[in-house]
Amino acid sequence: MAEFDFEIDPNVQFTLADSVAIIALNRPEKLNAVTPAMSVAITKLASWCNEAPDVRVVVLTANGPKAFCCGSDIKELDSYPSPWIHRMKHDHCDAMAEITKPSICAINGYALGGGLELALCCDIRVSTRNALFGAPEIKLGWVGGGGMAVYLNKTIGASRASRMLYTGDPVDAATGLAWGIVDELFESAEAMMASVKALASTIASRPPIAAQTAKLNMRAAVNMPLDQAVRYERDLRTLCFYTDDAREGKAAFKEKRTPHFKGE
Repeated sequence: MAEFDFEIDPNVQFTLADSVAIIALNRPEKLNAVTPAMSVAITKLASWCNEAPDVRVVVLTANGPKAFCCGSDIKELDSYPSPWIHRMKHDHCDAMAEITKPSICAINGYALGGGLELALCCDIRVSTRNALFGAPEIKLGWVGGGGMAVYLNKTIGASRASRMLYTGDPVDAATGLAWGIVDELFESAEAMMASVKALASTIASRPPIAAQTAKLNMRAAVNMPLDQAVRYERDLRTLCFYTDDAREGKAAFKEKRTPHFKGE
């Protein structure tokens, strides 16, 4: 079991096995609404995963049959001294977006508001068929603050994102699949987690420097102009060529054996 120099809020669970870290929200009786203490825990765990060489993949999920996460606990919002302090904070969505390892989000049930933002911060998203995706903040008099408009726009396009943001109405799992919010649906949470763990294991078996570089490459592809992104990709490939893992990959291919990657 991983050891930390900080305490983890009991509403957040963490496991690490075979280079796959799993962060699970554990407040199902409140639809896994995120409290300030949970936000701190997720932020610290995400940072720890970035620094831990034993972590190659991060999985984000939640416990309970009804909700992945319905966003921040609204009752806790008044605990912030002012709206400005709330604006300036570095929160769990930022931390998940800044994870340098490949990340997967497994969604069972509602992913609303900050919960949808949290999911969109991950590289790969899957869900059960009972999932609902929504940005309901407008119904309460505000807009998302964790990158909702940006992530939705990049994921599903401006027209669909506008529909979700302006109405606040959710879309079901089938629509989420068709629009690209998730790329696979499962009949049960058990089937979903079995598939996610198998996928995470596959990614963890790849050379970790190349996997993290592939993540940088994907972000460049989304955010950079075409010519810059292509040049950046070539630079990343050149850097990979200098790693021991790349040499091991070539040697294993020539010798027709399974490569052993060390992240060096």
